[in-house]
Amino acid sequence: MFENSKFTVFLVIAILGVSVLLLAYLTWYMSPDEITEQVKIIANTSDGCIAESFDGFSVNIGPCDAKVGDVIVGTYDGKINERAAMMNP
Repeated sequence: MFENSKFTVFLVIAILGVSVLLLAYLTWYMSPDEITEQVKIIANTSDGCIAESFDGFSVNIGPCDAKVGDVIVGTYDGKINERAAMMNP
């Protein structure tokens, strides 16, 4: 099987190509897409403030001094909504 060097080189290049494509896809998928918008605080926990985004998702915006019901400008990862939809069809 490994006597043909052209086949071996092609196999190694194919494996490396698939690996690079997989790494690029995972890097894109996991990189945050930060969105800054007005959000309504629905809870203030030890892990940060939980807010309701414009599209109705609950998001963690990190530590804040706001009280429940306040509307503030918060930044969160917009891809959380996509990931949640993919995990819970």
